[in-house]
Amino acid sequence: MPPPRLTRTATALLATVAALLATPTHAAPPDKHVLRYCTAREHPKLANRLNRDIARAVQGRKSTLSFAVWDSGTGLRCAFRPDAHYDSASIVKVTIMTATLLRAQEEGRPLTPWERYNLRLMITESDNTAAANLYDSLGMPFLQYTLRRCGMFDTFLNPGIGEWGLTQVTAHDEMKQLDVYTVNDTVLSPKNQAYGLRLMNEVVPAQRWGTPFGAPPGVVVHVKNGWLQRVTEAWRVHSLGIFTSRERSVPLPAGQGPHHHACGDKAPGQRLYQMAILTDQDPSMSYGIGTIQRIAWHVHRDLNDYYEATGGPVPEYLPDFEADEVGDGSYPRRTAESPDS
Repeated sequence: MPPPRLTRTATALLATVAALLATPTHAAPPDKHVLRYCTAREHPKLANRLNRDIARAVQGRKSTLSFAVWDSGTGLRCAFRPDAHYDSASIVKVTIMTATLLRAQEEGRPLTPWERYNLRLMITESDNTAAANLYDSLGMPFLQYTLRRCGMFDTFLNPGIGEWGLTQVTAHDEMKQLDVYTVNDTVLSPKNQAYGLRLMNEVVPAQRWGTPFGAPPGVVVHVKNGWLQRVTEAWRVHSLGIFTSRERSVPLPAGQGPHHHACGDKAPGQRLYQMAILTDQDPSMSYGIGTIQRIAWHVHRDLNDYYEATGGPVPEYLPDFEADEVGDGSYPRRTAESPDS
C-alpha cells in the first residue's frame, strides 16, 4: 500500500514549521533588505541608516543576540528578538535596587545607612555580597511585587537559594526596568529615580564597557553590566545603558516614554535614549563585549549626527575589548560548572 499523501493544508503547515525552525537567533541577521531593526515614524531616514549600520555591525558575529533601543527625541525604536530569555547575570542588580528603593518609599522612610551602603557597592562595583544581602532582606514576594509594578511580566526570578543571577530576563523587560528611572513615574519618586541614576553613573571605570562605548562627550552615561560564564551556552554578556544630556539628568514628564511618538525636534538639551543589549553563546567575555559595542557605537554615532550635537564627535570605532575573562560571580559555583561561573 502506498504511503498516505499529505493534504495541502498539512504540507503548508510543515513548511511553515520548517521556516520557523530555520530562523537564526545568532547575531548574523537574515537578508538586511527584509529585516528591519529600527522604526521612527517621523524620521525614517534615521531609522534606515541605523538599520544598515546595525546589520553591518553584527554580520558574522557568533553571539546569540537580543536588543532594544529607544530615543525620546525622535521616537526611534529598535528591537531584535526582544522577548528571548537569558540568564540575567548581574543586570538583575538594577531590579534589586528598584525593589530596595520601592520598599523604603512604601514604608514612608528614607533609605537606612545599611541599605545605602549595600546599594552603592552592588551597583557601582557589582558586589555580590551586597546584592545577596539586599535580595535576602527583600524576599521573593516583594521582588515579585516589584516586577509587577514595573510591568516586567516576562521576567522570572530563580527560586534557588543564592541563584538570583539566573533570573530569566528579556531585552523588552529590561527596557521597562530602565523606564522606571526615566519615563515611568508610577513606581519610584523623582528623588529615588535620581538616586538610582546617580549610582549607575558612578559605576567604576573597569565596568563601564558595553552600551557606553561610543557615547559622545555631551551625554551623561548610566550603566549596569552583567558577565557570566557557564558550561552551557558559554558566556552571557549583557549591558544596560541610559544616556542623558548634561543639561538634563532627571526623568521626562509623563507621556514622553517609549510608547509615545515624539515630535522629533532637535533639542540637544533634552537628550534621552536607552539601550538593553543581551547576548549568550559568546566564546569569551571579550567577544560578547565586542558584539555589544559594535551595536552601541552605531547608535551613539547615528543619533549624535542626527542631533548635530555640539559636544564633539563620538570616539573612534575600536569596538574590540580585552577583558580579564573572569565572570561576575552572580551565580554560585557548582562542581558541574566552570570555575568562572
